[in-house]
Amino acid sequence: MKKVVLTLAVALIASLSMAQTNLSGSWKLNAEKSKQGEMSFAPKSLTLVQDANTLTVESVSSFQDQEMKSSSKYTLDGKESVNKGMMDSQQKSTAVWSADKTSLKITSVMDMQGQSMTSTETYKLNGANLEVTFEMNMPNMPEGGMKETRVYDKK
Repeated sequence: MKKVVLTLAVALIASLSMAQTNLSGSWKLNAEKSKQGEMSFAPKSLTLVQDANTLTVESVSSFQDQEMKSSSKYTLDGKESVNKGMMDSQQKSTAVWSADKTSLKITSVMDMQGQSMTSTETYKLNGANLEVTFEMNMPNMPEGGMKETRVYDKK
């Protein structure tokens, strides 16, 4: 009997340790902790809503003193999701969990004015903060692209 209970306890602990991270929450950009480029498009706030199958990301950004809101929805099963991109383009994305289920990598491709842009965003909880590593590759960008680490505090 003790072996059965011990086996069940080990199985429960193993299954809990493999549970994926829940990224849900309202987050505010911490510019001091972030590493951003000169031409950063980092949203000043994010609201993430996650359930077993999807992640919805609502962002608020500022550009030329104008506030912009956007919303994207991703499936968490590795299948392609299609969302609205910049300038009425379509953004095709796949979201994949890391092997240890602690970070989510979203790879997106967007064709805009005859150019293909690829970006990756990796979402990970780091203590009380949400850390988003953002990379974008574009042929006409200096050095071929940009890389930023954006740190968000929980609201």
